[in-house]
Amino acid sequence: MSPAPQTLIPPPVRAAARARQRVPFGFGRRFFLLIGLGVLWAVPAFWDLRFLLVMAAWDLCAVIAWLVDLNRLPRPGQLIVERSWGGPASLTNPVEVTLNLQNLSGAYIECRILDDVAAPLRPSPPDLLIKAARTSDGSASYLARPLKRGDIKLGGAWLRYQSGAHFAERWAYAELAQSLRVFPDLEQAKRHNIFLSRARQIELEKRLIRQRGTGREFESLREYQPGDEFRDICWTATARRGKHVTKLFQVERSQAVWIVMDSGRLLRARVGELSKLDLSVNAALSLAQIALYSGDRTGVLVYGRNIQQRVGLGRGQAHMRAILEALASAHEEPSEADHLYAASALLRMQKQRSLMIWITDLADTSMTPEVVESASQILSKHLLLFAVIAQTDLQQLAGKYPENSEQMFEIMAAQELLHRRETLIGRLRGKGALALEISPDALTTVLVNRYLEVKERGLI
Repeated sequence: MSPAPQTLIPPPVRAAARARQRVPFGFGRRFFLLIGLGVLWAVPAFWDLRFLLVMAAWDLCAVIAWLVDLNRLPRPGQLIVERSWGGPASLTNPVEVTLNLQNLSGAYIECRILDDVAAPLRPSPPDLLIKAARTSDGSASYLARPLKRGDIKLGGAWLRYQSGAHFAERWAYAELAQSLRVFPDLEQAKRHNIFLSRARQIELEKRLIRQRGTGREFESLREYQPGDEFRDICWTATARRGKHVTKLFQVERSQAVWIVMDSGRLLRARVGELSKLDLSVNAALSLAQIALYSGDRTGVLVYGRNIQQRVGLGRGQAHMRAILEALASAHEEPSEADHLYAASALLRMQKQRSLMIWITDLADTSMTPEVVESASQILSKHLLLFAVIAQTDLQQLAGKYPENSEQMFEIMAAQELLHRRETLIGRLRGKGALALEISPDALTTVLVNRYLEVKERGLI
């Protein structure tokens, strides 16, 4: 159920170069070399002024050579530049970008191209050298490694090209501006194929067993037997037959799964190169892929002060693509998320029992965080898998041995905060939630495993 990578590759961008400056030409290194050598004629001019005439003639020859070389260089419109992508742009995964230069002129050129690439893709713009024979093509490649999801604007390409003589050069610009969408970590989703195999195995086992009485999907009718629950009696069938008839149920083969993500200020915290929201998005992508592969109807909700992204329940490749696009556009917000609003929106959208996988963090406050109260509302109707992203720096500090009184107070404060987080998570467990605190590095693996355990045990 993984999205088709070929549909995610940005389209190539192609444009003819054009002059962008009032003086679109310059001097090559050999011109300056000749001018520098010509200055040497000034030394004997101290004894014989006629050497000044020799120096002037030398410089004139250098200028003539520059003019001839400049005239041989192709006009900007005779150069076609194309930028193409070797694969989809996904978070932290290098992707090869190729610049192709088509030379329509009858002259050999050596062209330096500076591609205007945004900082989230590369720390500095790539400067490439492309050599193209007459009426021929040349190309060069560089790697881009996105560190930010969503839409990123790319500019054009700046060209400086010379002939093999290197006396003159021309300057040009190719309009290659495009909008690039950076997706969550697609490679991480591919690496979880083992989970897909396990999900398929669980689904096949449940189809063979077809457990009766453990689910709420109608399977068949039979006569009432002692021990059957009164709520399972089918009164319409009982009235027709004149005796009690019980409804039998089986484990639902297609449940509803909602992946809910907090995008408030707490999720802006960085863990290495990525934010906590980036890690949540990567985990959500893997969860959605495996849930859809398991046959479950899957939806995604990203919220801050308001609902930021929402994809309703669905199945299939097109639905997976919609989820991928929504996750790519999710972004952190500077304010605290409105958890109560998100919970009420979920309860309005989802009436039937479902699995809610809620990824968030807990605020360091003496009061009960709003997200805990919101999760308690969800528990009244749904099964909740409540995942809190652990604060690894706090855990490391709490495990240290103090060397002075100042460190002692810092460590005690860290231990108190960790104890409070454990108490809040324990309180949710006591109400029936599958609540756990997960290290950022293990977020995807733990959540996928817990989801598969829920499926295997038929808890939904």
